[in-house]
Amino acid sequence: MAKMLGFILSKSSGATSLSLCHKSASILQRREMCLGVLPDFVDGSSDAFTRNSQLMQELLTQLHSNIDKVLAGGSPEAVERNRSRNKLLPRERIERLIDPGSSFLELSQLAGHDLYEDSLPSGGIITGIGPVHGRLCMIVANDPTVKGGTYHPITVKKHLRAQEIASQCKLPCLYLVDSGGAFLPKQAEVFPDKENFGRIFYNEAIMSAQGIPQIALVLGSCTGGGAYIPAMADESVMVKGHGAIFLAGPPLVKA
Repeated sequence: MAKMLGFILSKSSGATSLSLCHKSASILQRREMCLGVLPDFVDGSSDAFTRNSQLMQELLTQLHSNIDKVLAGGSPEAVERNRSRNKLLPRERIERLIDPGSSFLELSQLAGHDLYEDSLPSGGIITGIGPVHGRLCMIVANDPTVKGGTYHPITVKKHLRAQEIASQCKLPCLYLVDSGGAFLPKQAEVFPDKENFGRIFYNEAIMSAQGIPQIALVLGSCTGGGAYIPAMADESVMVKGHGAIFLAGPPLVKA
């Protein structure tokens, strides 16, 4: 699959995001050469420094604990159910997608933390930047172990922020779709506004028109908004035996 994506990305025109990144890095290096070194007046032996250091260490410990929790994804039962279907977890998918030995810059890792009554690790979606065949891409991956990969208001906000960064930096978008669409109990907060769920599809169309590749990988049963994303992408790849897109199941159609 990674080879297929590399071929698709190679067809897109314009300067690559990797070359733009290297150009920005060289500019930063030149600026660093012009900056002086500020003198250090911090007294590392003072009581105030010790108190601040201890407080910062406590905060860092709490931060790392919260990050460890969200990295685990959904509930153990949901994770086991996902594995029983012979499916990878979203971060495992990303790890296999990006270039070997490269790093993935994850964005908004703690989105949704303590925001809702129910746990919503990482807002139910993983976003970040990583290289695929040497080209930096924005990767957006639904987490099916968190509420079936459905979109809560914070999920939408996180997805839109990833698209905004991709648009500004001209990064190809890779959507790893495994989503049940909007979280219906909160649909009144997901749909109505200009900057809500529908904006995702608008952004897809705009970036596609600007020549920024929009590529979707359908990795599970995707309904509603989860079906629109691959339908509007420039290229869609569906995993045989797992990938499916449809607007709604029989009960909702009947209703």
